[in-house]
Amino acid sequence: MAVSIEEVSSSLVREYLNRKGLKRTIACMDEEHPRTEASINNRSLLRQILNLEGLYRKNKVQSFPLKTLLEIIVKYHINGHKNDKRTGNESDPLHSPQSVCLIDDSTTATPAGMTDSKSDQKDIYPSSLSETDVLSSPSPTGFQAYESDDKQIQPLLSSAQDNEGMMKREPEKRTSTAESTQRSRNNRIRRGMMAGPVASTSQELNNKRKNRGQEVPKLILRKGEESDHLRNRAAGKGLYKKGLEGGLSEISPADSVFGQQEFPSMPESLQREHSFEKLGEEIQMARRVKSLPRTTVANLDVPEMVLDDVDDDDNTQELSKVSFQRAITEHSSSSCPMDQHTAMELKVVLLGSSRNCFNVEWRNQGFTFSETHDLRYGIVQKKGGPCGVLASVQAFVLKKLLFENIKRSDADLQKLRPSNTTRRKCLVSAVAEILWRAGEEKQAKLAINSGRNHFTPCGQYKSEGVLEKITCFTVDNSKDLQLLLEQHIEQFETGQLGCLLLTISAVLTRSIEKVTEDMDVPTTTLIGAHGYCTQELVNLLLCGRAVSNVFDNDMELDSGNGNMTLLKGIKDHCDVGLLSLFEHYNILKVGAYLKTPLYPIWVVCSESHFSVLFGLQRELLTYQDKGLEFDLYYYDGLANQHEEIRLTVSVGNWVPSSQTVDTDLIPPMELCIRTRWKDAFVNWNDTEPIL
Repeated sequence: MAVSIEEVSSSLVREYLNRKGLKRTIACMDEEHPRTEASINNRSLLRQILNLEGLYRKNKVQSFPLKTLLEIIVKYHINGHKNDKRTGNESDPLHSPQSVCLIDDSTTATPAGMTDSKSDQKDIYPSSLSETDVLSSPSPTGFQAYESDDKQIQPLLSSAQDNEGMMKREPEKRTSTAESTQRSRNNRIRRGMMAGPVASTSQELNNKRKNRGQEVPKLILRKGEESDHLRNRAAGKGLYKKGLEGGLSEISPADSVFGQQEFPSMPESLQREHSFEKLGEEIQMARRVKSLPRTTVANLDVPEMVLDDVDDDDNTQELSKVSFQRAITEHSSSSCPMDQHTAMELKVVLLGSSRNCFNVEWRNQGFTFSETHDLRYGIVQKKGGPCGVLASVQAFVLKKLLFENIKRSDADLQKLRPSNTTRRKCLVSAVAEILWRAGEEKQAKLAINSGRNHFTPCGQYKSEGVLEKITCFTVDNSKDLQLLLEQHIEQFETGQLGCLLLTISAVLTRSIEKVTEDMDVPTTTLIGAHGYCTQELVNLLLCGRAVSNVFDNDMELDSGNGNMTLLKGIKDHCDVGLLSLFEHYNILKVGAYLKTPLYPIWVVCSESHFSVLFGLQRELLTYQDKGLEFDLYYYDGLANQHEEIRLTVSVGNWVPSSQTVDTDLIPPMELCIRTRWKDAFVNWNDTEPIL
């Protein structure tokens, strides 16, 4: 597969944005210009494709190295443009790659691009020799010479390069046509319109066709006044001539080590002294590089580009190892665009009909965190509707924040004031755990908004611009799922469709067929009337199965005439539990699997709304209820909460009295707490009780 200029360009832009930390800009770019399987996967490969290895190494040794490849390229071209305007008496040993130079012991030509008149060209060539004779005649040192009007001496080294590559030279027959062509070409070279040396042989033209598409960088050496010093270095010049005749034409830009060569800063005389010996070494090295296999995008299978903001390290083996592992990891995921058949089935299981649409509360809800100092752990809900999804994710974020991946030195309350990075990592881990459990810890599917429609709606399907743009990624291990979420977490955290994307991902991970089988009534929807979450959706997120009940295990009921009705419940202890006000009214029974979870975190269903209740110590789950006193924290993302709500629960200290207490004034939260701890007294600690 050929390298796509568009993909390389977009990958270069993504690398720049990533290194600059512009995460939201990357997310916008991914939505408007999604990544494809041809996207470049890592910086190392991108440098190889762009032939930036030499410039990259040169940049790293600078006092203030540039951080992005785009900046390195821009700096290189800016400096190159300045070098084009330099005169021959400048002391910079490395000239612009657009100049063409030829060296002689005693004479020199004005650099290409400095003269634009035909009369000057005639003065350069002796009248007794044609241009071709001058070019093809050998000199004692293996270099060609020109003499200018002012007799100023300036040695120039032939770069032996043009747009088609470098070739060996042999004598060719001179005809009037050839001379005219050569003369015209020399004019273009002198004006700076063509890059590369002046060719004089017919075999050069033949080799051009063989080596079409190759480029050879131009190495330019300058000398000011000491032309006699070059005569003493005849042996060094002979070495260059031998290398030039012996195979310099085989070097390509991707392989050449001096295509991006820059001599270190040193006195000019020392640079001239060592330049020709270095040429011989570079020619030999270039031949060895030429024999190595060339890496292209064609032999790499990289579906997604990952541009981690990794600090530069001299240990390139470690970087290569990381890139290789990342490429292998991403290879295990596959993507599939949404089709209309799947979209219709999703709408049926979520909304009840393919003609129904998601309301604005669902389409505009992501997992955005609060910026209130004491509530930085909390996810903010904009409007009512998707509270069941938000509360479930909030519960798992708290689990990660309080009991996993935390420093032991952190105080309990300090854990509830996480940094932006910490709470984002917890969100990634929480979503990954929810999806991995829904896929029975075998595989998971992640729905991502690609930013473009994958099918044209027709028939019984009503379009709203959501499902049509979904791309579904499938992974078969939890680490891949974690990495995939890290790449796209912006769509969940700050994107407007975050809540919908998680719901769709959970349903597709469980599979639409299994979700329907989990329900007691197959026609039940996951999003109920007025856009509220049903118990089936909450159970899918908490337990991995969209069952309709909250009691333990399954239950069979005799429906008469020998028919049995199977009611499906919770199969095992859950990490996060659930408390319900409906249990207080004896409408349902919450089983021990949800009432006593593995962590002291509960999703609370009260007054058709879901919120979160949690403790900071797991020990409260093992203490005897009698005489127990502990603190619980309450968070409701929809309540426009501005302060921390801490409840002190004293078990066995509450004595109900119908004469002194109006049951209508008892906060519903207290009633929910008493379904777990009977006769518990709740102290709101000077916080206004939520009625």
